[in-house]
Amino acid sequence: MTSPINTAFRPMNNAVPSLPTMPNGWPVGSYDTYADAQRAVDYLADSKFPVQNVTIVGVEPLLVERVAGRLSWGRVLGAGAMSGAWFGLFIGLMLSLFTVGAGFGPILIGLVTGVVFGMGFSAINYGATRGQRDFVSHSQIVARRYDVLAVPAQAEAARNLLAKLSIGMPAAQA
Repeated sequence: MTSPINTAFRPMNNAVPSLPTMPNGWPVGSYDTYADAQRAVDYLADSKFPVQNVTIVGVEPLLVERVAGRLSWGRVLGAGAMSGAWFGLFIGLMLSLFTVGAGFGPILIGLVTGVVFGMGFSAINYGATRGQRDFVSHSQIVARRYDVLAVPAQAEAARNLLAKLSIGMPAAQA
């Protein structure tokens, strides 16, 4: 007999693994963009292909960091003041809701306090870098290509369907 505690932690659906696993299947198409790989799988779904047996795999992942601009003390303090102002305004509004007859006092105090603390924390964080990172950037992970894999028993059928797809010939067929 199984105890209720043990059954509570068992996965309900074994179709999607909870831990990272290597993909399996045979390549049925290779595409330069994720959007093209998505379109291929959508085409398979529209063609009544069992897409639960298909996987899109990003091959050769790259970390791309795009520099958005230069940092200066003015920009850092301005951004700190703005984020602090929003937080202070929120706190001030909450205090004014629960303080009878307070008027705009809590809102103004929250706003000013938020600006001061936002600028202070931003200055401390920027000063701690000691000029080692004087720029703003955004990072993302991209892949050189996107392969569509299908289980071996259905790989040939998937390849035949994708050959009819009009989004362009796949970059490389394996």
